[in-house]
Amino acid sequence: MQNLLPEPPATLLPAHEEADAALAAAAEQDTDEAFAEVAARFPTNSAAWAALATRALATGQVIPAYAFARTGYHRGLDQLRRSGWKGHGPVPWSHRPNRGFLRCLYVLSRAAGEIGEADEAARCAQFLRDCDPAAGDALAGN
Repeated sequence: MQNLLPEPPATLLPAHEEADAALAAAAEQDTDEAFAEVAARFPTNSAAWAALATRALATGQVIPAYAFARTGYHRGLDQLRRSGWKGHGPVPWSHRPNRGFLRCLYVLSRAAGEIGEADEAARCAQFLRDCDPAAGDALAGN
């Protein structure tokens, strides 16, 4: 059966050049503290939380990764809603400002799986695919 209803338009989060510059500077320092300073300075920026979550997960710190990813995920949901998102529809990976939210969703899925939250891990993985299958592929390294 074919869905005859049109898909909602893609949601594109606004760019945040100051936060992006701060994240680039933190990447040069390559310390958890540098990234934490960016998250503290720009707490609504999902990319800052995604960086912290990714770093924590990479070093086996699953609970901090889960907490950082969940924070960035919720901050991203707030921004998506302010940008007109109605709870469904594409959130394209190709639009760079969307990537912080999508990265948080990916790490949240992985960290949830690591702590035995299989339902949440599956829900987040499906949500990521629903936002944009390219995001899941890019983040999983496919």
